[in-house]
Amino acid sequence: MNKVILGIGSNMGNREENLSMAVHALELLPDTTVIACSSLYETKPFDVPNQQIDYLNQCAVLLTELSPHTLLGACLGIEAAMGRRREIVHDSRTIDIDLLIYEGVTCSDSELTLPHPQILRRAFVLVPLSELFAGGVALGLDFSAALKRVDKSEVTLF
Repeated sequence: MNKVILGIGSNMGNREENLSMAVHALELLPDTTVIACSSLYETKPFDVPNQQIDYLNQCAVLLTELSPHTLLGACLGIEAAMGRRREIVHDSRTIDIDLLIYEGVTCSDSELTLPHPQILRRAFVLVPLSELFAGGVALGLDFSAALKRVDKSEVTLF
């Protein structure tokens, strides 16, 4: 089994329910188990093209036999089933599931980059990640220095 970290967020509809439904859908994937989830964190929209309400975000740790690309496809399928529309980049969304780290895998192709290229710049990822990995190292990625650098003032426990 491979360890994987996902970032999950929502800022449309019942955000808390959306996150819960996404985690439940992840638990239903074949050969996949959700082993940990961070608390929920409310965050201001970041790098968005329009006025948006705040997001709820969390990180989840999975064990899976799915390959990185198959897992990505499954996450995109969950998003679509939950009503995610991809019409405007960084627009509001019912659910967003990002594959952040897949233990032992680095890749960069037209579909997937691992580790996720923005992890170390996003407080809304680093704060919940630090709850799950208090030592500042997640599946081989040392994020401790980045956690100290980012502005955490707009990330609050929900």
